[in-house]
Amino acid sequence: MSALISPVTADKAAKVVLWASAGIALLILAVILGYIVVQGVHVISLSFLLGSPRLSGAEGGILPAIVGTFWLMVVAMLSSVPIGIGAAIYLAEYAPKSAVTAVISFGVECLAGVPSIVIGLFGYAFLSIYLGFGFSVLSGGLALMFMVLPWIVRVSEESIKTVPNAFREASLALGATKWQTVRRVVIPSAIPGITTGVILGIGKAIGETAVIMFTAGSSLLMPMSLFDPVRALPYHIYILASEGISDPMAYGSSIVLLVMVLAINLAAIAIQRHYGRHYVRN
Repeated sequence: MSALISPVTADKAAKVVLWASAGIALLILAVILGYIVVQGVHVISLSFLLGSPRLSGAEGGILPAIVGTFWLMVVAMLSSVPIGIGAAIYLAEYAPKSAVTAVISFGVECLAGVPSIVIGLFGYAFLSIYLGFGFSVLSGGLALMFMVLPWIVRVSEESIKTVPNAFREASLALGATKWQTVRRVVIPSAIPGITTGVILGIGKAIGETAVIMFTAGSSLLMPMSLFDPVRALPYHIYILASEGISDPMAYGSSIVLLVMVLAINLAAIAIQRHYGRHYVRN
C-alpha cells in the first residue's frame, strides 16, 4: 500500500490532516467563546464590574466575586509556588534515586489525579472544621493549593532537568557551591518552564467550583479579611445558571472569568519571553 503512495503525496496529505486538526481545535474554541460573548456581552458595564450583587446575583454587579476570586488565587499561589518549586528542586537536584524518591514522585502523581470534589471534602473537613478556619478565603485558597501543587512540582521538576549539565559544571568549576549553582544558574534558566507549570496550576484552580463551594462559602459581601467567606466567580456562575436566577448574568460573569484567565496567561507569556531573551542573549 505504501508503494502506491509517493512520499510527496504522503507529505501533502499529512500536512492537510494536521492543518485540519488545528483548524477544528481553533473552530471549537471560537464557537465556545463566541457563544458566551454573544450571550453575555450586553450585561458588561462599569456598574456590572464595580457594583455589588442584588437579589442573589440576578441584578447588580460582581465586584465581590472578582475580588474574592483574586484573593483565592493569591492565597493558592503564595502557598503552592514556594512549596512546589522547593519540592521540584529537591527531586531534580538533591534527591538520590531510591525507593523514597520513587514514593514521593508517585504521591505527587496521585495527588494530581485526585477528583476536585474529594479535595473539596477534605478541605472542608480539615481546614474549615478541624483547623477552625470555617468558610473563608483562607480555607478556599489552601484547598486550591492542594490542586495546584502537583502541577507545579511536576512541570518545574522537568524544566529543571532540561537545564544542560554544562551550566552546572561550569558554575561548580568556578568555585560556586551547589546551592549557589541551583539558585543563580539552574532556576533562572528553568523559569520559562516553571512559569508554564504555574500557568497550568492557575488555569486549573481558577475555574474550580467543587473545591470552592465546600471551603470558601457563598457570601455576596465584599471580603474584608482572609477569614471572611466569599463567593468566587466559578461558584457564582454555577449558582446563577443551575438555579435559573439569571442566564445573562451568568454569561457576563463567564466573560469576566475568561478575561482574568487570559490576563494571567499573557502575563506569564511575557515573563517567559523576558527570561528567554535574557538567557539567549547572555
